[in-house]
Amino acid sequence: MKDFIIVGAGLSGACLAYRLEKAGKSFVVFDDESQEASKVAGGFMNPVILKRFTLAWKADEQLHKAYEFYRDMEHHLKKTFLSPLQVFRRFSSIEEQNNWFAAADKPRLAPFLDTTLVPVVNKNIPGKFSFGKVLGTSRIDPRYLLESYSEHLEARGWIRKETFEHDKLELTSEGVKYKDLPAKKVIFCEGFGLLKNPFFNYLPLRGNKGEYIIIKAPGLDLEVGVKSSIFIFPAGGDHYAVGATYSNTDKTPHPTRAAREELVEKLRDLIKIDFEVIDQVAGLRPSTIDRRPLVGQHPEYENLYTCNGFGSRGILIAPTISEELLQNIEEGKPLDPETDISRFTKKWFKQA
Repeated sequence: MKDFIIVGAGLSGACLAYRLEKAGKSFVVFDDESQEASKVAGGFMNPVILKRFTLAWKADEQLHKAYEFYRDMEHHLKKTFLSPLQVFRRFSSIEEQNNWFAAADKPRLAPFLDTTLVPVVNKNIPGKFSFGKVLGTSRIDPRYLLESYSEHLEARGWIRKETFEHDKLELTSEGVKYKDLPAKKVIFCEGFGLLKNPFFNYLPLRGNKGEYIIIKAPGLDLEVGVKSSIFIFPAGGDHYAVGATYSNTDKTPHPTRAAREELVEKLRDLIKIDFEVIDQVAGLRPSTIDRRPLVGQHPEYENLYTCNGFGSRGILIAPTISEELLQNIEEGKPLDPETDISRFTKKWFKQA
């Protein structure tokens, strides 16, 4: 009998599995690679919402934990997927400059906003009103991280690359049994796929589609990330990633022409150099109605759990939330009321 079955190997599932591995727990991960949101994420560990100059939810608490977690994972796997990346916000007006300074006066934001403005970050990216530097930023290559860890799990027989069939899951007196595999508990980390989960589909999960493009721009020579109406950051050589779009109406997993045209138009306003679009990717981010994760125990089946709903900030959130869920399961430590799915149980579960 395994201690855990984990369904899904995106950021949530991978972080949980790694914590279980470090704790010496036995587990099997199921993943059919149907949910690509984690792999196509930009991978920024940036604590500031640069549209409004506000601190992302508990980002100051999550940032250090995330950095240490991924560094430890790198050492364990003997891989490198975390790298420093300076990020600058291009201001479009004096008002935005003033808002930046006002935000920098707030105690929790002050450590992350440099009040010395930068007039130029790249000769091909003009900035009439200068640039503000975000402090404490870095970037992870999420695809490389997840593929590396999946290979690690596969080499040890800890992952099954197949679709999890929910109707084959049996609840037993000792825990659960899935086909030939008995286990004590199951944690569902299915991303947007949670909507098809018969145990947790009552939760108010919303899909937020994001798309970005990869361009080739010889001569741009950009070594930092720049945020204006869009983000652009280096992706190796003369390649750069540009994004992202947001749509809460399109639930298809495929890239769209409309998103490509939107990004190209905004990019032409940002950089003054020719470029070629060489790729486009899309993913459905699992977001929620209150913009908080969905974590915790099923209201009726005590051996079933979910860890989901990270939205667009999974890179930053996943290490903290995975730790909190396992502390809840193993030690009985209460979950954060803002993330505990019990906040929806009374209304949403009874309606389902």
